[in-house]
Amino acid sequence: MSDMNKRIIEEFRANEGKVGGFFENITLLLLHTVGAMSGEQRLNPTAYINDGERLVIAASKGGADTNPDWYYNLVANPDVTVEVGTEKFPARAEITPEPERTELYGKLKSIYPGFGDYETKTTRVIPVVTITRH
Repeated sequence: MSDMNKRIIEEFRANEGKVGGFFENITLLLLHTVGAMSGEQRLNPTAYINDGERLVIAASKGGADTNPDWYYNLVANPDVTVEVGTEKFPARAEITPEPERTELYGKLKSIYPGFGDYETKTTRVIPVVTITRH
């Protein structure tokens, strides 16, 4: 885990899910996955929006040409644990198919314009993942 992610996670947990700096006005969750190859527990902060009862995240990786590792982890093991604010709960992650993927990515961009920038940096289609509580 990067030092930046460690600091974000510590700040998130110390402040009931609130993080300052670059992420001050962004809703973050902590995504617990099981490593696809290692089987080890992994933890990543990621921006999200709500879509009814579901949480929506994007495997943007800042517009990199590859998906983030957590994406492959949840493809292999879709049962995840999520922390939102002070709440921690089991959930199921699903890769969103088209045309809903494009619709949800559009919602992400409307709330967080940086997702539009990520889209222009890469030729890959950025996956969108929905998370539903068990």
